[in-house]
Amino acid sequence: MKIDIRVITSAREDELIRLYKDAGWWKKEYDKDTTFLKALVPNSACFVGAFHKNSMVGMGRALSDLSSDAYIQDVVVLKLFRGKGIGSKIIKKLVVFLQQHHVDWIGLIAKPNTSLFYVKLGFETLNDHVPLKFKG
Repeated sequence: MKIDIRVITSAREDELIRLYKDAGWWKKEYDKDTTFLKALVPNSACFVGAFHKNSMVGMGRALSDLSSDAYIQDVVVLKLFRGKGIGSKIIKKLVVFLQQHHVDWIGLIAKPNTSLFYVKLGFETLNDHVPLKFKG
């Protein structure tokens, strides 16, 4: 199976929706307003898509000022395509892009059952830091 991993500057809304739904990230209120999807790709420092026969089957993005720090998020591969190394290739593509832009600190927040995946790709647990989320 040939999978093309590449940095992209635009994406089809229906493909983003399919990935979000497959990952379980889609919220009912998104059905009423999908405008946030238009900002995902252009407002990311780097957006990587994984394509099989010109259909996006995976994605990942990095948020950064491209001068010091970056955060990787929204990494997902359609369930049907998991276990084939696609997620690893997405992460590696993001990391290479960020390193080429001299970003020297790359972080992410992983669900507990996925942390080993990221450790195998060179990430480490920050035992002296705690991720926090604004509750507003």
